[in-house]
Amino acid sequence: MSLITTLARLEAVDTGRAQPLATTRHRHLSEHPLVFVPLTTAGEAGAPLGALVGTDRETPRLLVVPQPRDRDLRFAFLAELADIVLPYIDAYAADVEAAERNETDPETGKRVKVEVELCADAPQLIVPSRSGIDFVRLLGRSMRFRRTAEQDPETPHPAPPRVPLLGRWLTHYGERSRVPGSSLLLALTDVLSRHWATGQSSLEDQHLGALLAWIDPPQGESGAEAALRAELRRDGKGQLLCPPAGPATDPAFDNKLLAPAIELYDRARTALAAAEDGIEADDRLGELTAAERQIRDLVESRTRPTWDAVWRGLDLLRALPEGAHAADRWTRDRWSFTGHRDRVLAGEPPQPRRDDAVTAANKLATREREQARLEAQEALDDPLVMAGRRLAGEAFAGEVTDVVMAYNEGKRPSPRPLVTVRTDDRPHFGERAKVYRSLGGKPQAAEFVEYVRSEGEGTPDAQGHALGSLVVLRVVDKMGRGKEPETGSVPEKGDLVCFTLFEHEQRGGAKLPDPEDTPWTHGGPPGETDAAAPQPEVQPDAVTDEDVL
Repeated sequence: MSLITTLARLEAVDTGRAQPLATTRHRHLSEHPLVFVPLTTAGEAGAPLGALVGTDRETPRLLVVPQPRDRDLRFAFLAELADIVLPYIDAYAADVEAAERNETDPETGKRVKVEVELCADAPQLIVPSRSGIDFVRLLGRSMRFRRTAEQDPETPHPAPPRVPLLGRWLTHYGERSRVPGSSLLLALTDVLSRHWATGQSSLEDQHLGALLAWIDPPQGESGAEAALRAELRRDGKGQLLCPPAGPATDPAFDNKLLAPAIELYDRARTALAAAEDGIEADDRLGELTAAERQIRDLVESRTRPTWDAVWRGLDLLRALPEGAHAADRWTRDRWSFTGHRDRVLAGEPPQPRRDDAVTAANKLATREREQARLEAQEALDDPLVMAGRRLAGEAFAGEVTDVVMAYNEGKRPSPRPLVTVRTDDRPHFGERAKVYRSLGGKPQAAEFVEYVRSEGEGTPDAQGHALGSLVVLRVVDKMGRGKEPETGSVPEKGDLVCFTLFEHEQRGGAKLPDPEDTPWTHGGPPGETDAAAPQPEVQPDAVTDEDVL
């Protein structure tokens, strides 16, 4: 946790209201996101009880599994979910635009630009909290390998036709959510926590109702009081007035309301199966319908408050202006979505259960690179975030006090002007450290020359401004190819500038070998050993006299 975040949390405790951590919105929000509020049963991972899903704030679709242990009812739930999610995805997959991408020419081995299709936009999925992302990932893993009756007529419990396809998409969204800065699948509590600091712990911030209570408390009530009420307040029946933001349920709800309702449903279904004539069957069917309706009402009572809270949180985020680099990160999300669409259309198999060594290393390198890029872009887009980097000694800002033109000593002298900046910050310079500033959206590099403490440092001058230190920098690039720097490429005396000690763009790592060239230290080239072939049984060591006491 950075110093400025700690200060914001302390101020939130003091004022009773969440404090902003950003002045711009650092995540892209779609105009029509698909909101998914899942609910699961206790004691069984991945057993869905119901969900509210849709793109319309006023008319969500309610999906319910009256008996979560019934495999057929689970598949019916997943099939209904696929009928909602897949058309939403297909609507974005069909709208494309022309784009250029660098690819390697197989004949020459050189990088060339080719024109390809890029989806004009991408579908965005929003869940209430981080546990919702885990549930989406779990659903994808449990669905993408399911066999349908068309694929295997003899498979037991065949899945509906579109369920495996939905599993592949949910798996892709779950994997993409692990890439820092990605917005394809968002947990609203994580996005809100990125933009506001509350006076509670990070774990408590995962309760959407409590988090919103800190950010936007009711009139005349502090954030701490409103959050405590959202977490603990119960009605006359002992039920939470603000249910947790899914997918877990409250034990009081499970024991007092849900369990009796499911037991009533089971008895009604058993009675219907045992009915002997049509009149009795009609009566039993009415009892079964009433029992199912009771479970639907219970599920809706737990998910509707969270559904409304999600849209309220989206309203708060939309009030912030979008950061300048958020569109670039969304473009990378569009490339990711387009690539998976192409793999599905090409008939490629589902994602493997476990990545090979090269794929896993590529994923790790990508996430590390995107994390560094995200941190740099957020600081460049937001002065409040940059203030945190300045407090940490990773950036500094100040006024240019002097510019001296100088040149290098090569055969063709190039400009290397010396720029002196007065700053009150304390950057952590190393010898000949590189610093960067944004010039027309591109990073301009400079080299640290010396750090001069001015006389009377920290005391006010005639205008009442504190006297800071002097930092001398040598600008080394982005000045054109001529002997004289281009206009505007070198700071002028009196300019206010901000330099960072971190790079604005991240470099790619070393090229990894192709999967078929994986070294033996990482499992050997795939296909060298037949995984399906029977392996020799390993016999235990024979018992000796030393083994018997």
